Amino acid sequence: MSDLVEHVDNMQDHWWWRPGWQKGRHFYACHFTMSQHAELVELVQLYQQALEQFPGLDAIPATWLHLTMQGIGFLDELSGDQAVKLEKAIRKRLAKLPTPVVRFHRPVVRPEAVYLPAWPPEPIGAVRDAVRVAIGDVLGQDHVELAPEHVPAYRPHVSVAYSNSAQAAEPIAEAISGVEAAPVTVSLNHVGLLEFHRDNRMYEWTSAVQIPIGH
Repeated sequence: MSDLVEHVDNMQDHWWWRPGWQKGRHFYACHFTMSQHAELVELVQLYQQALEQFPGLDAIPATWLHLTMQGIGFLDELSGDQAVKLEKAIRKRLAKLPTPVVRFHRPVVRPEAVYLPAWPPEPIGAVRDAVRVAIGDVLGQDHVELAPEHVPAYRPHVSVAYSNSAQAAEPIAEAISGVEAAPVTVSLNHVGLLEFHRDNRMYEWTSAVQIPIGH
């Protein structure tokens, strides 16, 4: 599973201000919230315990655990009417899809986070594709975040901790390799339309509308 993604040699600060971001600004996205999946939360916390020794990592509280899927745009650039139409379009398309069932087991160290890959990635990719079509239909293709040629590189995952500084990855990889844990299988029957900010060095949502997947 996670063997498909390799550990990096060095990590960097995740919290640099990306274009458009500033304190107090909220972003709108369609991501899976994960705090309701108790077995996954336990798996994440098991690895977080092994990472407590690293001050350069920000462990993600269970409340804010999520699987990043598709950004939509900054909330102040969307009208209320657009948001309503978009939610309806996403609901309609996701009702036709099967519920993704994925497995999480061993985390990997990536440039800005330690994360748990979701396997297989294809069911989540199908949900993402449907959401992207809905965004294009309602807001126009220019508003579909990420160019089509970048879509195949999408790696669905749940982050365990974010890096807050430049640091070597090897000690972190060694720490998580010593954790004994069984894989966890999760049925993702809802996806969230989230309004969130990153003011506190964490992605925290102030609104989460859950949309069912499948009938």
